Amino acid sequence: MAAPNPHRTEDWWRDAVIYQVYPRSFADGDGDGTGDLAGVRARLPYLAELGVDAVWFTPWYVSPLVDGGYDVADYRTIDPAFGTLGEAEKLIAEARELGIRTIVDIVPNHVSDQHAWFRAALAAGPGSPERERFHFRPGRGEHGELPPNNWPSQFSGRTWTRVPDGEWYLHLFTPEQPDLNWAHPEVRREHEDVLRFWFGRGVAGVRIDSAALLAKHPALADFEEGVDPHPYIDQDELHDIYRSWRAVADEYGGVFVGEVWLPDAERFARYLRPDELHTAFNFNFLSCPWDPDRLRRTIDDTLAEHAPVGAPATWVLCNHDVTRTVTRYGRANTGFDFATKAFGTPTDLALGTRRARAAALLTLALPGSVYLYQGEELGLPEADVPLDRIQDPMHFRSGGTDPGRDGCRVPLPWSADAPYCGFGSEAEPWLPQPAGWSAYAADRQSTDPESMLALYRRALRLRRSADGLGDGFGDGPLDWLPAPDGVLAFQRAGGLICVANLSPGPVGLPAHSTLLLRSGPLDSDGRLPADTAVWLRT
Repeated sequence: MAAPNPHRTEDWWRDAVIYQVYPRSFADGDGDGTGDLAGVRARLPYLAELGVDAVWFTPWYVSPLVDGGYDVADYRTIDPAFGTLGEAEKLIAEARELGIRTIVDIVPNHVSDQHAWFRAALAAGPGSPERERFHFRPGRGEHGELPPNNWPSQFSGRTWTRVPDGEWYLHLFTPEQPDLNWAHPEVRREHEDVLRFWFGRGVAGVRIDSAALLAKHPALADFEEGVDPHPYIDQDELHDIYRSWRAVADEYGGVFVGEVWLPDAERFARYLRPDELHTAFNFNFLSCPWDPDRLRRTIDDTLAEHAPVGAPATWVLCNHDVTRTVTRYGRANTGFDFATKAFGTPTDLALGTRRARAAALLTLALPGSVYLYQGEELGLPEADVPLDRIQDPMHFRSGGTDPGRDGCRVPLPWSADAPYCGFGSEAEPWLPQPAGWSAYAADRQSTDPESMLALYRRALRLRRSADGLGDGFGDGPLDWLPAPDGVLAFQRAGGLICVANLSPGPVGLPAHSTLLLRSGPLDSDGRLPADTAVWLRT
């Protein structure tokens, strides 16, 4: 096993590699078909050998799982399907002993309809204090039969549901996820207490789900396409909320990463001011196609928008909501857009894998932190989940036209020759693994020096070594180098050069003393083939 990562200084998060765990699909410790904390604890040595600095867990709280755990019924209790609070505390401590910090997912925009607050609101009736924690309103129309406004859903379908007493409540996602009223002081106090609860148990950071949606314009006026300000995205009141959250985090030395989908770079940067969030996800890079000009522009824009507030960029190729990188990069349209997801989109997995390997080296050489979604280090493709096994509400609320997000959530393959590829020992996994899944198994890749797993392990070791970026250089400057058309080449502090060839044919390498790492073989003349990347030492 590789030596565990050293315990980093207080600014560890500025250049960290953070591994995203979707608990239901990572590893099944008790054999019931659902991933759990016991499974994660058993695989901590794997994560240590991979070389990550932290693990971000998507929601592990008590939940009806209508939306994959993002419908939280109790923020202070682990869902029994995953384990217990005591097991979570052991996991946090055991990971820390291996030099791996823990980041938990907080969902502040909404709760589950099974949350105690919402059950109390339904029972209390119109005009009650319990309903003031949510957005209950009378309907429009002669008999209140129409929704209070026309707001579009973050999923397909309606954003208002009527209850038997005639009032309607707001839910930007599913009806089982009622939105909280963040103008209510109890909502703010409750979430600050939740932050203290988890920071007090040793977590190092919090990922904030749907971070730009919490505050709503008090008039709840109709939405008009293209009209600013938007009635429920990026309200100015959000910044006061996050300043109060930052004060809580600072008590514990904790950090935040926000899920902030905003096209306006200046408004995005406001969330990263020194007294608000530490970092926010860079979704422009995630959705960018495999195109040299677009990628370079995205990298430049990202670094420029972070510079004025002194925040590090974050880089991510995939997460639990988007099409896996290997599949996406093998398609004619290599970008990502929720609106264009469709069944039956053809892909060239060999091409996609080549590009995903090159993208891994490109991403890991950039300044800032990197988020790695579970299974990306194995080169997993998007799975075609049978229609009768799909569980994602995005599929059902679209009327069946959207394939949903389950294809990137299929349980991981650990052992090629074990039942269910070693995910668990007894029950079939909650989502079926495709035929041929064993070819991607971690144990098989561990013995193959040319595997995707071997590539990630070497890259993460070099990222921290004196031969690579070196400790402290991950958040340093980037200097673009002259390069042929279609080639991205840049140098980092300490002399590391990254070259990624997105042109149609092979290109020569710049002057260098050492070839540190390659995503694929060079050609017979020592040139860099198309869709291949290298790390060089000057």
